[in-house]
Amino acid sequence: MRMHNPPHPGEFIRELCVEPLDLTVTEATEALGVTRKTFSPLLNGRAGISPEMALRLSKVFGRTPEGWLRLQLQFDLWKAEQSIDMTGLKRIEAATVDKRADNESIQRTAY
Repeated sequence: MRMHNPPHPGEFIRELCVEPLDLTVTEATEALGVTRKTFSPLLNGRAGISPEMALRLSKVFGRTPEGWLRLQLQFDLWKAEQSIDMTGLKRIEAATVDKRADNESIQRTAY
């Protein structure tokens, strides 16, 4: 089930990792082994969590790398849903063969 209007992962990191540990941005970047130029856009919602950053966040703050990437995926999917009009899209159905007696007919089945 998708979250309604999930927070940007940077907000999550700031509010649940950096602030509770009373870390400065500089201290957090040193612990993560990245520059302020890399970390600040993430904290401020202007950049996302890359697989490399997910590994770093996992080592420094806990959670699995997959958990960090799921936060980013939930945010990205929600943003995409807000910007894409899918009302005219329809599922393509795969053709299957249904053998009845001597007559072969093709039926459409949705997967």
